[in-house]
Amino acid sequence: MTTISLTPVQVMAGVGVLLVLLLVWRSGSRRARAAADAARAGARLVSLAGRVLFTAGLIVGAQWVAIAQGVHGWALLAVLGAPALFASYALTRALTVTTEAPRRDGRHDRR
Repeated sequence: MTTISLTPVQVMAGVGVLLVLLLVWRSGSRRARAAADAARAGARLVSLAGRVLFTAGLIVGAQWVAIAQGVHGWALLAVLGAPALFASYALTRALTVTTEAPRRDGRHDRR
């Protein structure tokens, strides 16, 4: 059986390569975590906007049926749509459940 003999320079080079690989791996995982957090925040915003528009559509539909033949065209849409957007935004924000998720540093993050 042969023994492996390494010089101190070869050992230090191997340790250096392992250290560089570890640092690259850690920085990649941090970037991935930051990208996932950014995507999650963007998804929450898009989700809220979708719920607001859907609720606004329901309110406009109900108002349309209630008024039933008053003003025609874009004027009616503007008269009914603007208040519905404000009301649906307020209702959606009021009915949205928020949670507090613990963060790595011990503080709480409102979601």
